[in-house]
Formats: sequence, C-alpha cells, structure tokens
Amino acid sequence: MGKAKTWVRAARLRTLPLSLSGIIVGTAMAAKQGFFQFDIFVLALLTTVGFQITSNFANDYGDGVKGTDNEDRIGPQRVLQSGLLSRKALKKGIIVSIAISMLLAIILIYKAFGLENLVYIFIFFILGAMSIWAAIRYTMGSNPYGYKGLGDLYVFLFFGLLGVLGSMFLYTKALDWHSVLPATGLGLLCVGVLNLNNLRDIVSDKKHGKITLVVKMGFNNGKRYHFLLMSISFVCFLLYVLVEELSWKQGYFMLAFVPILIHIVKVLKTHDPGQLDGELKKLALSSFLLAILFFSAINIFL
Repeated sequence: MGKAKTWVRAARLRTLPLSLSGIIVGTAMAAKQGFFQFDIFVLALLTTVGFQITSNFANDYGDGVKGTDNEDRIGPQRVLQSGLLSRKALKKGIIVSIAISMLLAIILIYKAFGLENLVYIFIFFILGAMSIWAAIRYTMGSNPYGYKGLGDLYVFLFFGLLGVLGSMFLYTKALDWHSVLPATGLGLLCVGVLNLNNLRDIVSDKKHGKITLVVKMGFNNGKRYHFLLMSISFVCFLLYVLVEELSWKQGYFMLAFVPILIHIVKVLKTHDPGQLDGELKKLALSSFLLAILFFSAINIFL
C-alpha cells in the first residue's frame, strides 16, 4: 500500500462525518438567529477534521503500543498493528497533525473574535488545547482515560457540548439554554458510536486491560445503555422542537431518527459482538444526516 493511502487509512475518513455534525448543528442554531459567516464555518469544519485526525492517529498509536489492537480485533486493522507505519512515523504524524490543528484553531479564533475580545480568545485557546489533550490522552500515555471507562464522558463533552455550543458561540458570542438540548442530543449520539465500538471490541478490550464502560457493565447492560443513549437523544431533539415552537415543516429533521430506531432494534437483538461492526457506520451516518436535516429545517423553513 502506498504511503498516501496508508495515511488516509490511519486518518479513518469514515469517522469524519460524525465529528462535523456538531459544527453543523451549532452553525444551524446560530444561522437561525441571523448569525453566519462562511469563513468561520469552513475554518470550524477544517479545525474539527484536524482534531479528529489527530485523535485517530493517537488512538492507533496508543492501542497499537499497548497491544489492544491485535489479531483478536474485529474491526478494520490499524496501520501500526498491521505494520504499515512504524511507531516513529506515526508519532511524527501525530505531531504534524497537532501543529496543523492548532494553526487552524488560531486562525479560526482570530476570524471569530479579532484581537479585541481577549477573554474569548483566551477561553477558546484553552478549549483548543484541551481538545488536543483529550485527543492524545484517550489511549496514549501511561494512564489513558479511555482505559478507565471515561471515554464516554469526554466524547459527550467535546463532541456534544463543546462541538455544538462552541461553534454556535463563534458566531453569536452568546448562548441560551435552548441550545443545550441539541448539543446534549448530538453528544449522546456520539457517545452511542463509541459505545458501539466498545460493544464490538469487548472481548479484546477485556483481554488486554482496556477497561471501557462496556467492559465494566457487561455486554447486555451495554446494549441497554445504548438504548438509553438513543432514547434520551430523541427526547432532547423533540423538546427542542416543542420549546422553540417549530412548525411541522421545521420538525422534519426528526425523521433522521427512523434509521436510528431500526439500528436500536438491531443492536438489542444482537448477541455476537462481531456483528455490530456495520452498525457503527449506520449510526454515524444517521447522526450526520440528522445534523444536515436540522440545519436545513430550522433555516430554510423560517
């Protein structure tokens, strides 16, 4: 495999639509209030892609070094695990990805706040640094939080609350409590994708000491937890429709939960962890579809 294809594989392109969903939902709520800047939107998308790729590189490295990615793995083989990239090369890739991500974040912060809003600049710079830290420390280092059952919390905070509310604030310079509902709903869907990953890998993770939340609660309770995540997400978006008094035309984005409902039934009926691999893509794309429909529904049909 060529080097370019190897790095594309390490970047895990199929994870990118989910990471972009938070930016799209946050931008949608800002646009609904009359705030939108195309350059901020593009920069926010690029910055998020940078953070996600950094996370994917680091995850590949961390799990590969610790032996969690091995012949027992059910999902796609990783580049370090399969020998396509060396530890040294992948570590350099992580450093380059961090540098690009931070450069994009700095440009984004400048475009959003200029030089006059020093407090906002400082806060978002810290949030950017924390995002990089979270991406790296999920599996890397001597005490990664992903190996202690804390991955779900960090995904909810960074992909849900920070992704949605942070992107919205870039435009509006303000927040309201209504916006917390979609942020929470999308965050739970993102946690659901991680939970599916952990359900799929429960045997391998338990064997190699990666104590995810699913490993702690067991496979069957992990499926019930998944049902709870999806259900609360649905309720959050439905409450947003009611609180915002959206018309039936604007509420059509809720149709994105139809494939999610089908997905839930599939998960609850599955007894073999290996059969859940295909469900990750389904849930990730359904969440991305929800974000796209949400954007169009609350802005086109104002």
